[in-house]
Amino acid sequence: MTDALVIRTTGSWYRLLLPDGSALDGRLRGNYRLRGNKQTNPVAVGDRVDYALQDDGTALILDVHDRRNYIVRRATKLSKQTHVIASNIDLLCIVATLGLPRTSTGFIDRLLVTAEAYHIPAAIVFNKVDLYDNELWEVHNELKSIYVNAGYPVLEVSALEGTGLDMLKEMIAGSTVLFSGHSGVGKSALLNALCPGLDLKVGQLSDWSLKGKHTTTFAEIHPITLSSHPSSLTYLIDTPGIKEFGMVDFTAQELSHFFPEMRAVLHGCRFANCTHYHEPGCAVKEAVDDGRISPERYQNYLNILEGID
Repeated sequence: MTDALVIRTTGSWYRLLLPDGSALDGRLRGNYRLRGNKQTNPVAVGDRVDYALQDDGTALILDVHDRRNYIVRRATKLSKQTHVIASNIDLLCIVATLGLPRTSTGFIDRLLVTAEAYHIPAAIVFNKVDLYDNELWEVHNELKSIYVNAGYPVLEVSALEGTGLDMLKEMIAGSTVLFSGHSGVGKSALLNALCPGLDLKVGQLSDWSLKGKHTTTFAEIHPITLSSHPSSLTYLIDTPGIKEFGMVDFTAQELSHFFPEMRAVLHGCRFANCTHYHEPGCAVKEAVDDGRISPERYQNYLNILEGID
């Protein structure tokens, strides 16, 4: 029995990266799913697993190592089940765009809150800046200010023209990085630009909806060597585009702890269990009123709060 890294999940089959750099296909031991786990995928990309080699040359996955962290979402809108997008992540890169399809701050904030909850550093990568006109640059600079003030790195890139890629490479070098965002924001094109040899399929926007169509159909880790850092591997995690990000396992009292700019002022609230919605003496609402906290981020907080079961 030995261990390996899960680099692809496709239904009931998994692709394992072995310590010597070779790869092996494997399946999960049948009774492993009977542990009362509410996750739809007991094995996710980024997991380290123990396996045994079978007579037919495939691997039998016997156990999954404890995860250092992971990004999880609700499997479907009304489902109680969860889906682990990826595990053991060093950095979450939220790929967004103000072009088509435009990424909402609500979507960005839901991903950021989940990253905060699982202690995963995050950055926002605005792609397709080659499509910006003066008006979009104004909107972009306003959004950038909001997120930089909240403590998040914000990068402007163009997968098509190569803008900002050197800065992105410096940020991700030697790390395991999850790229996540809506379909159509250019995740696959961006990964191709970072490592041209990947040759990932790139899709077009749907003609009738102007929304992205899925080009990545399953989660996969791509180990690459960046030309600027040839001595270390960088693991790029590509996942299918997310239409909506349903959050799970949050309480109303803890939610504000995952907004860094709110966390910084919580000690000033009159009540220890303040939800920052209707309570008097709320330091968060005061910070919104005097401009220290973005009204848009605060509204997204209230929207998430309203949806907590």
